Amino acid sequence: MIENETTKMANRVFQAIFGRDNPYSLTEMRTKFASKLHLPTMVQDSRTAENTYTILPEFGKFITDQNSALYDEKEGWMLPPREVHNLRELFAVAKSINYLTTERVYDSDNVHASDPIYESENVYGSANCGKSKNLLFCDGTYNSDYAIACARSDNVNFCLRVDDSNSCSNSYAVICSGKISNSLFIQDASDLHECILCSHLSNKQFCVANMEFSEKNYYYLKQCIIDWIFASNFADPLADL
Repeated sequence: MIENETTKMANRVFQAIFGRDNPYSLTEMRTKFASKLHLPTMVQDSRTAENTYTILPEFGKFITDQNSALYDEKEGWMLPPREVHNLRELFAVAKSINYLTTERVYDSDNVHASDPIYESENVYGSANCGKSKNLLFCDGTYNSDYAIACARSDNVNFCLRVDDSNSCSNSYAVICSGKISNSLFIQDASDLHECILCSHLSNKQFCVANMEFSEKNYYYLKQCIIDWIFASNFADPLADL
């Protein structure tokens, strides 16, 4: 899953939310939507020098999960007994075999540049995600499908930039909310459908900035806001709201 697959994935999310294709490259998407998330960093396998990814780059000594298994199979990680005279020597021996395992992927398929991932498929550039499909630059996302730059959230589908939320669909820039659908820029709310720029509301639809509109006027405003989003080159949705 590299450029072609991730482009298709991003287009499906953007179409579900905005009715438009994603205009950004992989690098641009990570910069615009996921720069503040705790995502894997590229490092080098300390034994082979190949590129790999970890969520703990400060560790400093790495081995891919696959290379660790291969080494165990061919040579084994056990060391023969040796005489040590003090704790410094003992710690030196421990340090010699203490590599941080990278790109940990468990019961998953088609996962790239991610660490760790559990029971998932079609995942790119993500960390601490599980039981999900089609994730791009997500952190702590579970039970989800077609999510981009979502963090610490559960059951988010066809969403972009959803944080600390659950049960959201076809939505963009949602924070600390639940049961949100077809909405943009939502914070601390629940049970909203087709709402924009709303906070602290429940059980509403066709609201903009906490004001209720007719369905016709709402969709007119929504299109204006989507036009503004694309024209403004997607400013950080969390920066000024």
